[in-house]
Amino acid sequence: MRPPPRTRARRLAAPLTAGALAACTLTALPAAQAHAAGSVVKVTGTQGAWQLTVDGQPYRIKGLTWGPSPADADRYLADLRSMGVNTIRTWGTDAGSKPLFDSAAAHGIKVIAGFWLQPGGGPGSGGCVDYVTDTAYKNRMLDEFPAWVRTYKDNPGVLMWDVGNESVLGLQNCYSGTELERQRDAYTTFVNDITKKIHAIDPSHPVTSTDAWAGAWPYFKRNAPDLDLYAVNAYDAVCGLKSAWEQGGYTKPYIVTETGPAGEWEVPDDANGVPLEPSDRAKADGYTRAWGCVTGHQGVALGATMFHYGTEYDFGGIWFNLLPAGERRLSYYAVKRAYGGDTTHDNTPPVITDLTVEGDAGAVPAGRDLILSVRAADPDGDPVGYEVLDSSAYIDQNRNLTSLPFTDLGGGRLKVTAPDRTGVWKLYVKAKDGHGNVGVETRSVRVVPPPVNGTDLARGKPATASSFQPGYGDCPCPAANAVDGDPGTRWASDWSDPQWIRVDLGTRTAFRHVRLLWEASYAKAYSVQTSDDGQTWQTVRTVTDGNGGIDDLDVSGTGRYVRINGTTRGTGWGYSLYELGVYG
Repeated sequence: MRPPPRTRARRLAAPLTAGALAACTLTALPAAQAHAAGSVVKVTGTQGAWQLTVDGQPYRIKGLTWGPSPADADRYLADLRSMGVNTIRTWGTDAGSKPLFDSAAAHGIKVIAGFWLQPGGGPGSGGCVDYVTDTAYKNRMLDEFPAWVRTYKDNPGVLMWDVGNESVLGLQNCYSGTELERQRDAYTTFVNDITKKIHAIDPSHPVTSTDAWAGAWPYFKRNAPDLDLYAVNAYDAVCGLKSAWEQGGYTKPYIVTETGPAGEWEVPDDANGVPLEPSDRAKADGYTRAWGCVTGHQGVALGATMFHYGTEYDFGGIWFNLLPAGERRLSYYAVKRAYGGDTTHDNTPPVITDLTVEGDAGAVPAGRDLILSVRAADPDGDPVGYEVLDSSAYIDQNRNLTSLPFTDLGGGRLKVTAPDRTGVWKLYVKAKDGHGNVGVETRSVRVVPPPVNGTDLARGKPATASSFQPGYGDCPCPAANAVDGDPGTRWASDWSDPQWIRVDLGTRTAFRHVRLLWEASYAKAYSVQTSDDGQTWQTVRTVTDGNGGIDDLDVSGTGRYVRINGTTRGTGWGYSLYELGVYG
């Protein structure tokens, strides 16, 4: 069944971003290179009793998706081998892939070599393609992909070729209705065209194609008969693949090319309305469960490359990576146990069993003290040290993590300063053991403006501005939005300097405080001005080092009109203000 649009919007969060980044940009095609003879890989057996063989020997894929640069393969592949991994999966193949293939072969590991097709990655990466009419794009891929197959087919590191990643699903972001169905049929037919061309060049390695849902299989069944097997990305839903395969009446085996714990699109929202990230222990259990469901479909599911052997240290990296920033998680050891790696001498990570926000996590005053209470223990008895980080991903889609200064109050209580931008933030607590292991837990907090004594004289009063955005994203964004008392609406100006917004208090009024609640597009330099006639202005406060968030300004002013006169924008956009408050 196709996931609903809201579910798919969330899918952009973690695994797909990594996949899109891993897809290499195709470069000039080199001449074919001489290699040692590659392995002969076959899908053998009969309906429901298949197996993969490498040089005649049974081969179950015990794999991970590959995150580091191909140039760093020698740095990491020995570790992968120690985990019991025999296969890695990539999303792109080009001139830079050779070090990875060579190092994989040297370490006894095989590569599922990917080829990226637009719009890959579920929500779409690289733009939309019309697979019905765009013969230029299709011909280019029909030339480039087989050329790389010709280049690497004799490399002993190659296990199979994987054409595309989640494009059957991704096409729904480009088309709808009957046209979407035409495009999906055309896309999977094109995958079959590539498959036939690859087979003609390299009969010694199977060809598969990855999509994000078992619902893509009917299209492959109808339009891509030359595929040797199917491939699917399935996280929390992985255990439903067996039933989907049986009910669909399929006649080809499959592999799972991404799986692991539940993703953003599969979990309930927390009290602040954002996806509730599973605990470290739940994530580790997710890998164990996924592998059990793959191996439980004997004779059909030929293995998996679980997600993700990556060191990326960001929002998605914390959600899915086995070793973000090179620090090993509980999930790392869960995969190692699943694949039969030797864990008898391993020092394992601290385990965080509880993380709470003291007070109301749904109303944390911006810029004020915030206390996190964490309970952690190390199974090896190692001392535990902490780090606190935050992310504004649910505010501005910035997926980077920022390390925060904190005070250790003892007893697992950590004091930090709350962000000064309103909205829902994610907080991360890392527990480290000094041996390269880490436990991570997350919580969300909703940051709100701190209280201001007095009455907001500007609330609901007439407001005007030098300009406003009539229609873009959540706009129209007129000046009145900044004085309506709703922090979810905003005034947004043209993208130029200077710009101003003013409010008419109705009569000449004394005030002592101004609060500005900026959206991401803030003023770096501006002045607070007053006027009795709306023509002649007196400056009562000047700011030259604005950094957005909340500006609470103690001022002494009197006038009928109060104006914020922006002279230097803090971004390349315009000025954007959620709230203009004037307090008496």
